[in-house]
Order: sequence, then C-alpha cells, then structure tokens
Amino acid sequence: MSRERSRRTILYALCGAVLGSKTLAAETPQIDPYPDSQRGKPLPSVPKDEDPRLPDGKSQKNAIAKEQHEKALKDADELVSAAIDLRDELRKAGMFVVPLNSVKRSEEIEKIAKRIRSRLKS
Repeated sequence: MSRERSRRTILYALCGAVLGSKTLAAETPQIDPYPDSQRGKPLPSVPKDEDPRLPDGKSQKNAIAKEQHEKALKDADELVSAAIDLRDELRKAGMFVVPLNSVKRSEEIEKIAKRIRSRLKS
C-alpha cells in the first residue's frame, strides 16, 4: 500500500510541475522585437530584380563570385602541390614504410579539399 501511495505522490508531483510550468510560460510577457518607432512600419526590402551595388558601381554578386573563384583556384593549386609532395614522399619511403610526415600531409590535403568543397557549395 505504501508503494502505491508513493507512486501516486510522485505522479501528482510530476503533474503539478508540468501544469505549473505551462502556466508560467503563459504568464511570461511577449517581447516586441521592434522598438516603438518601428512599430507598424514595413520592413525595408530590396526588390528581387535589383542587384545591390558596391560603392564603385560594380555588382556585389559578381564581386563575391569573382573573389570566391580566385580563392578556389588558389586552394586548388595548393591541393595539387600538396598531393605531388605526398606522392614524392611515398615514393622515397619505400614499400613497407609510411613516414609520419606523409600522414600529416594527407590530413592537410583533406582540409584543403573540404575548404574547396564548401566554397563551391556556397
């Protein structure tokens, strides 16, 4: 009997905690994300057809694309040189030896490849 009573007490305590948290959540005031001066005014928007311009008059999208392309080319060159260095190290080491430097170089190649992949996805 005392075991059933303790279960019932725990159940009542849990129900009270759940109901109490719901009433507290309902009583918390909602925070207005806009100050009083902005209330009722529409948010500024850029038309979809219009491309934002840089101060020098060039298209912002084109400038970003050009910069990303240059970085991707630079990373690709770095990736190729690291892969060539790894190949040369493995050739010098022989069949049954893996130099520790080769493992580090392969990790570097992975980092560069991930950087290129993330840049191409965005």
